[in-house]
Amino acid sequence: MRVVLAEDHALLRDGLTRLLTAHGCEVVAAVDNGPALLPALMEHRPDIAVVDVRLPPTFTDEGLQASIAARGKIPGMPILVLSQHVEPLYARELLSDRTGGVGYLLKDRVSHVAQFIDAVRRVATGGTAMDPEVVYQLLARRQSPLSALTAREREVLGLMAEGRSNGAIATKLFIGEKAVSKHINNIFTKLDLPPSDDDNRRVLAVLTYLNP
Repeated sequence: MRVVLAEDHALLRDGLTRLLTAHGCEVVAAVDNGPALLPALMEHRPDIAVVDVRLPPTFTDEGLQASIAARGKIPGMPILVLSQHVEPLYARELLSDRTGGVGYLLKDRVSHVAQFIDAVRRVATGGTAMDPEVVYQLLARRQSPLSALTAREREVLGLMAEGRSNGAIATKLFIGEKAVSKHINNIFTKLDLPPSDDDNRRVLAVLTYLNP
């Protein structure tokens, strides 16, 4: 079983490499940052990718973003996500793709070797491996009006909540202002905020974001 591993902590990366190798896996690439992950996945096309959510340079969601991008280019690529915390938005987007194996485990589970290896094998063969806490948080947030938004729309709304203009959002996300306007219109539609002379839809959308 060929594995691409993405983990920024050197000791944990080395430990996971040794653990996977000891159980018959071949770690064909072990990267420590977000920008290196997608090229490694595209080059090696592994049987499974074991990916930390928060990788350099920003330590936010580079691992999940690269995983989602990889599955867009290689449908069905098995992804097992490891994280210190549950990232419901991106977890939901990753899980919404029904092709190929997928897993989401909290890093505490890695200490249980048998459970971790079982999860790796299950995901690599097209199954799922979900941490109970991940399932709980996803179900708890299912009814949030924000759940209908895509990951990019949530990013745009978050920047709106910071008081940024469309131009500033475009610069921050490296996209055009027309794309920003399209995302904002989608946000208004999904949050059921029709045009109105009496209400500021931008403010109402931000209030929904701050009080989901």
